[in-house]
Amino acid sequence: MNTEFVHILNQASVKDKDGKVEDYVLYLNGNKRNESNEMYRKKITDNDLIPIITALKCNNFVVGIDLSYNNINDKGVCLIATYLQDTATLQTLVLSYNDIHFEGVKSIANALQFNRSLLVLVLDGNKFGPEGGTELANVLQVNSTLEKLSLNNTDQNMTSLVNMTAALHVNKVLKILDVTRPLLFSQQEELAIHFGNLLKNNSFLFEVHLGKHGIKDYGAERFIDLIMENKTLLHLDLSCNRICRDGVKFIANYLATNPPLQVLNLAYNKAEDDGAIALSEAISVRNTSLVTLVICHNSILGEGLCSLARSLRSNYTLKQLYIWGNQTDQASCQAFLELTCKSPTRLNEKDTDVMGYVVDGVPYLAKLSSPF
Repeated sequence: MNTEFVHILNQASVKDKDGKVEDYVLYLNGNKRNESNEMYRKKITDNDLIPIITALKCNNFVVGIDLSYNNINDKGVCLIATYLQDTATLQTLVLSYNDIHFEGVKSIANALQFNRSLLVLVLDGNKFGPEGGTELANVLQVNSTLEKLSLNNTDQNMTSLVNMTAALHVNKVLKILDVTRPLLFSQQEELAIHFGNLLKNNSFLFEVHLGKHGIKDYGAERFIDLIMENKTLLHLDLSCNRICRDGVKFIANYLATNPPLQVLNLAYNKAEDDGAIALSEAISVRNTSLVTLVICHNSILGEGLCSLARSLRSNYTLKQLYIWGNQTDQASCQAFLELTCKSPTRLNEKDTDVMGYVVDGVPYLAKLSSPF
């Protein structure tokens, strides 16, 4: 491992035309082969981190480290936390899907009290639970640099996320928050209200991910009522909730006020035709801000899909539309065939997840890859 890592750092130490070493992001993630790290072939353990951290302490050009999908546990994270206290250059740290628990996250939180360089911290998939989430919430009250925090699938609960919203009433720096998939057992949708109150008063967060929060129509209505006055939110993820057509209509009413929102992810809800039509009317007539709409897997039939397609003929601000997983018919296939294939093309291949084609005079839609 020492030889391999030295090789990677040597490759990284590339100087620009002025003789300065360029900023470098170190990819040591264990889930795929990295083209930039040809010598790297195994998952990193705590023992492997010792020479890595030692080497990192002696450089000032590594601005990002991706250690996701390795076998790092709390002992190794404590080494990383020590480095965090000393570094003045590291801006991004990705530790997703390791084996980090409470003690490891506590050490990271303690380090963030002193660190003044880290902008992005991604801890997705580590099961450190609400105790670890509360430690991070507490440090957000004193840390003045972190701009993105991702806690997707880390087993947070109502208590830790309420603590997080309380901290963000004080924090004036964090811009992106991902708290997808907490473990919630209440049916009262209190968390949607807490996040609504946060966004009502917070003018710094511009991207929030609330997927898999169990939000239903009532929660969606309360949440939308609270964020109506927000003028800074640009990206809202409400995917994988339980929002039905009535809840989607409230969201459509919000879009009709033309907020600054640019990205709305409603994938894996249940908008149905009525919800899709309400969204279409808001987009086609009153909204000039939304750029991306994700409405995959929403039990929408042909009528709703045709309505969405028509809205793009009168709205030219919306650039990306993702609709796969709904129930198409011949009319909706024809509508999206015209959007994706007819010149001038309204939806480029990279901006949607469907592509129209014709077999024996009958239009069909094929699935394309998408980032959502």
